[in-house]
Amino acid sequence: MRHTYHSEQWLPYPVDLVFAFFANPENLPRLMPSWQKARIEEASFAPPPPRPTSSQPLRSIAAGPGTRITLSFRPIPYFPLRIPWEAEIDEFVWNSHFADRQLRGPFAYWHHRHTVQQETRASGPGTLLQDEIEYELPLGPFGEITNTLFISPQLRNTFAFRRLRANELLSKMLNVPPSSQK
Repeated sequence: MRHTYHSEQWLPYPVDLVFAFFANPENLPRLMPSWQKARIEEASFAPPPPRPTSSQPLRSIAAGPGTRITLSFRPIPYFPLRIPWEAEIDEFVWNSHFADRQLRGPFAYWHHRHTVQQETRASGPGTLLQDEIEYELPLGPFGEITNTLFISPQLRNTFAFRRLRANELLSKMLNVPPSSQK
């Protein structure tokens, strides 16, 4: 059975900065809870399309379509074994969206689309980041039980952590004191 997970976060930063930050695979382990001890094991980069001329010049790598990344992580705290996860970027439009799909890993199916759009709120202009994940677990009925007990809660917790961490990392990149953010 296919499941979906949706997450939204508003960040008080320009779209091109937020997009470049999330399109840089080096930031992925930093956005995951530390107990997972996530690390990039291997990467084969494909270049992204040329940046739009309206974008600010940012010194950052971006994983274009065809990029393959193998990440490993611990699925639960203190678990001695690491799970490998190989993903490929299959969509990429600067300052709009990119998506990755699992090639090898713990899911029977996984597709994750990251979308950014400019949005002004009472505190000023910023970026709305949306994540849409479609996934399926292996093992039929046992996979459904696993989803209910572990996967769905872990996705919520991982994205709650990422919301805090993304704001922290972006503010450090820009040297903006956290107290000045609303």
